[in-house]
Amino acid sequence: MRDCHLAGFSPLCAALCLMLAPLVVAQTNTTGDWNQLRMPDGRPDLQGIWLSNTATPLQRPDALAGRAYLTDEEVATLRARAERIFRNGRSAFATPESAFFAALNDVETYEAWSTSSSIGMIDVEVTNRTSLVIDPVDGRIPALTPAAQSREAAVGTGWQFKTGPEDLNNVHRCVTTGVPRLGGNFGAGPYTFYQLVQTSEYVAFISEAFHDARIIPLDGRPHLHADIRQWNGDSRGYWEGDTLVVETRNFSENSYYRGAAEGLHLTERFTRSDQDTLSYQMTFADPSTWVSPWTAELPLQRRDQPIYEFACHEGNYSLVGMLRTARLEETR
Repeated sequence: MRDCHLAGFSPLCAALCLMLAPLVVAQTNTTGDWNQLRMPDGRPDLQGIWLSNTATPLQRPDALAGRAYLTDEEVATLRARAERIFRNGRSAFATPESAFFAALNDVETYEAWSTSSSIGMIDVEVTNRTSLVIDPVDGRIPALTPAAQSREAAVGTGWQFKTGPEDLNNVHRCVTTGVPRLGGNFGAGPYTFYQLVQTSEYVAFISEAFHDARIIPLDGRPHLHADIRQWNGDSRGYWEGDTLVVETRNFSENSYYRGAAEGLHLTERFTRSDQDTLSYQMTFADPSTWVSPWTAELPLQRRDQPIYEFACHEGNYSLVGMLRTARLEETR
């Protein structure tokens, strides 16, 4: 099976390949000036290794209010600034979004505010878009409801010292960052390599970060009972023309995403727009969290390289260190 070749991730991929499919042979259809690869059932072939390395910020900066796109000249200027800032030997590495803001603000050097910000890469893609949010048209996430604001205040920043491992969030415990992966270092950031494995009955969406693998049925089965809650929700997929649509609900109360959890209804759309680009669109709906639904679109770029083993805390030493630091703070 041509797409199951993950270095350092082969046991999981091999298991998925055995579960998912007989041998598939892609067919081609000509769409515009490129050949649309298709599976034996006629559906588009979305398989491969895909990378999110866009520097476009999730929400439109205030300085670019009212502008959905930059001019080609402005993009060239941002790229030149980023080259100057991050190739001077004095700046920390940055997440793609941080690189965008550093270039937009034309800083002399970039200082990472945390170690998480300093382990990214700078070879990112600067495009004409000014936000990943495409709806509402202002490029901003709608306001939180009063109930969601209260939940956000109770959660805090997530960096407070805790009494034990169970009190730390899922990212610190290297469990999962949840679904979807949008925003932050483990979202539209330096770790966002994906692999898609596809048959007529299932699609597997595998993330390099945290070794997460979502196996999504396409056979029309109903969602799980509402009482059954899962970290990454309960996903069901179907096709709308050449677009794969995935509906996810039944999130756990611990599946926290920007104030939403159990009430979140996530709709993802995957469309191969050309040979090397997969459009990944996400619509978030939760009346208890946002005053209106919102949609973001993330371009994924095809890469001919493997997915590697993800070392989250290098044996969880960082987790021990965080708890030890908390105990030292208590003795002050």
